[in-house]
Amino acid sequence: MAFKLRISCAERSFCLLAVLIGVFAATVRAQTLSENGPSPFSGSLPSLSFCSQPTDECLLNSAALDQGGSNLNDANGINGHQKTDWVNSWMRKVDEARASQPHFVSPIVTTHVMLVQQYRYDMSWQQDPSGGTVTSNYGASRGLEIIPATRFEVGIFPPGYFVHQSKTADGFGDLSWQVKFRAFSATEGKGDYFVGFFLGGSFPTGTPPNGLGHTVLTPTFAAAKGLGPWDIQGTIGANLPTTGTNLLGRAILFNSEVDYKIKGKIWPMLEQNSTFWSGGTLDGKKEVFLTPGVVLGSFPLAERLHLSLGAGVQIAVTQFHQYNHRWILSVRFPF
Repeated sequence: MAFKLRISCAERSFCLLAVLIGVFAATVRAQTLSENGPSPFSGSLPSLSFCSQPTDECLLNSAALDQGGSNLNDANGINGHQKTDWVNSWMRKVDEARASQPHFVSPIVTTHVMLVQQYRYDMSWQQDPSGGTVTSNYGASRGLEIIPATRFEVGIFPPGYFVHQSKTADGFGDLSWQVKFRAFSATEGKGDYFVGFFLGGSFPTGTPPNGLGHTVLTPTFAAAKGLGPWDIQGTIGANLPTTGTNLLGRAILFNSEVDYKIKGKIWPMLEQNSTFWSGGTLDGKKEVFLTPGVVLGSFPLAERLHLSLGAGVQIAVTQFHQYNHRWILSVRFPF
């Protein structure tokens, strides 16, 4: 696919973000290797999400390390404030959450069924239905996802920046958010499944066509199951506008994904993404995409900070579709 990309402020901001993260990773690693001792993240708790042992053993080792660190601090006459501060308490909750669910990779398009803590930045380039002009999206409604409690995840996704090759004005889209609740789950070897309920939405921070122009709520049911090296994830939800229903209509969203784990670092996958409209200007229409892709990682950068890279392309398989051949590049920083 040959097309000319224009350099935008979003592209420059992404480059700056990559440089800052690289500097941060190098700084933390240098501090770890210096004579000043480990960083605050390394003193009492290793990251369970990347532990090579079974998750229950990771938890036992974590508790033993914390107890050993406590004895060492007491012997040195150091109070226990550092190891019980809010950062270590938060990271302990994150590791408990990760150790209570399967360890599946985040898909390219479908919302990740698991609770995750990461910063994610996606970029996409899609053709209009005629296969002519291309629209670029920098940010793609991805952003910061954190785990504040063992059963919850909160995501805040800054507006993506749209660049059009047509006469359509460039601009930012809508601010999105999501809250995940883990209802039931079991780790590998003990059931290997996840069931949860999510609530997301968007606020009209952008103007059409870059934004929807109305607030939208998106309740979602999510489930996943592991079968040996195969992982299956699925979500079904609805886009429910709080206003402007006569224009936007209501949409049922159904997504499913299957991936195969190769040596724990390579995850080829295939997704299907379907939308069915009721009411509005698209009443009765549906569109379905197939999305082959691959995710690589995660790779350690420094302490808890890791890096994963993903890429895929959405291909329309229904006669009606609002775009086609949407190429996606995904950069994730789990921590």
